[in-house]
Amino acid sequence: MNKLNELMQKEMTRKEFIATVGFGVASLFGLSAILRLLGKENPLNRNDSLGYGSGAYGGSRKTS
Repeated sequence: MNKLNELMQKEMTRKEFIATVGFGVASLFGLSAILRLLGKENPLNRNDSLGYGSGAYGGSRKTS
């Protein structure tokens, strides 16, 4: 909390303020997006083969 008070008391230009706020917002949304990606199973990292015979009619997938 002390760092926040220091930041609020620091004199800065409008450009520096916008850059600081933008960085803070990007950090918050970026961190939450990374955590969401780590929590989900990524469909791009599948172990299935994507070549010939990998589709439903190729016979390599099991159906229930």
